[in-house]
Amino acid sequence: MKKALIIVDLLNDFIEEKGALYCGKRAKATVPYIRSLIDQYRRENGVVIYVCDSHSRDDREFGRFPPHCVGGTWGAEIVKDLKPAWGDIVIKKTRYSAFFKTELEAVLKTQSVDEVGVVGVCTSICVMDTVGGLANRDYGIKVYKRGVADVDRKMERCALERMRRVYGVEIVAS
Repeated sequence: MKKALIIVDLLNDFIEEKGALYCGKRAKATVPYIRSLIDQYRRENGVVIYVCDSHSRDDREFGRFPPHCVGGTWGAEIVKDLKPAWGDIVIKKTRYSAFFKTELEAVLKTQSVDEVGVVGVCTSICVMDTVGGLANRDYGIKVYKRGVADVDRKMERCALERMRRVYGVEIVAS
């Protein structure tokens, strides 16, 4: 069984206090835990995949959210404590789901992945939409509760419960 860890939007604009869409202290607090998961997956020869918002300056999403993660800016960079290593895969995305007009599906197939762990922000938006894409493709999925965060705790609880009930995700508490 080949495993992959998908890290969703651990980018400066979401994680750093001066970021355009700072997700708060809880999001920042996920970084050391995610670092330990990355190290674990690498030790077990798993695939480490970063999916990263990378918007154009005139992206339509900015009608719903302030401009953030504009390609080529500091805000769109992966936080320094989680920088990719040689062999890790970085996929840029322009929408909530990491599958929308990206090569994620092909990467998972090429790497012969059948189980995926997911961490990142925001739980109720990009994490949940990406997990839905994984579920629709019949992957075994784990969401690490200590590795996700959302600006709205109520929405996060609902998202975790929905992923568990509807998508059949294993929510890993520790």
